[in-house]
Amino acid sequence: MSAQSGRGQDLPSCVRHPDRPTGLRCTRCDRPACVDCLVDASVGHHCVDCVRDAQQVNPQAKPVRARSRARTGQPRLVVVPALMAVNIAVFVLTAVQAGGLSMVERSAIFRDGVMFPALVSDGQWWRLITSGFLHVGNYGGYGPVHLLFNMFALWMIGRDLESALGRVRFLVVYLVALLGGSTVVMLFGAATGSVAGASGAIYGLFGGIAVVVFRRKLNPAPVLTLLAMNIALSVALPGISLLGHIGGLVAGTLATAAMVYAPAARRTALQSTVCGALVVVMLVVIGVRGSELDCTATDDNNFVSCAPGVLD
Repeated sequence: MSAQSGRGQDLPSCVRHPDRPTGLRCTRCDRPACVDCLVDASVGHHCVDCVRDAQQVNPQAKPVRARSRARTGQPRLVVVPALMAVNIAVFVLTAVQAGGLSMVERSAIFRDGVMFPALVSDGQWWRLITSGFLHVGNYGGYGPVHLLFNMFALWMIGRDLESALGRVRFLVVYLVALLGGSTVVMLFGAATGSVAGASGAIYGLFGGIAVVVFRRKLNPAPVLTLLAMNIALSVALPGISLLGHIGGLVAGTLATAAMVYAPAARRTALQSTVCGALVVVMLVVIGVRGSELDCTATDDNNFVSCAPGVLD
């Protein structure tokens, strides 16, 4: 007992409870804090003072102790599991329709929803969004590996970002990033090339979580390293749409910056204005590019005729 007391006296005291020696510290401000003054965070533990400051910056972020969530039995995440469920359900439908996991490209759902710049120019605007919920079944020759990689990334990155931004704002960032990926493919991709997958939107989440880390003054090295590795893979591996990834990354980063840096006095108005402006600009760019392509689809959408020179 006396030996334990001696070690306790060597420890710093909690900043809020001077009579409590502690070996724990806030991962944000690095001040000593006892277990009652620490709150679980996406990275380490934050003291209650840092949590209060973060909530003043972003009231939508409501850190909750893990044991409190377990006690209530209420899941904190809603949008991320819903997006995963939609992606998985669509993949299953395309596989059933096509008759196999490695042949989903043959299904009517896939054929009618994949991102195809020439068909978008012909008036099939829904492909800008629907392509983000379709996955190639034989990617890499391993069946549904395309879907598995994207859903794993969505879960790992999306759960922290949804907790930080709140459900509605997270969904807005996701959809803006998805549209951003389609916009860059439309602008710089081949007119008769097809693109599918949630990667553009997920890269937007990569950019979004980096913005949150910088805003909260956390260590950005892990996030930036992961982002650099994924960009390198996008360049190195064949069959990956680097354009879609870059477009999603830029759009998601800008949308998240509007969410976390907007001043409290006019937060909602500024967030809505910035995200709305991003969508309008992207739609204008898509419309202009579509008019330049001047493509016409056949009845079965398998072949597209385009004006001379637009495929150069």
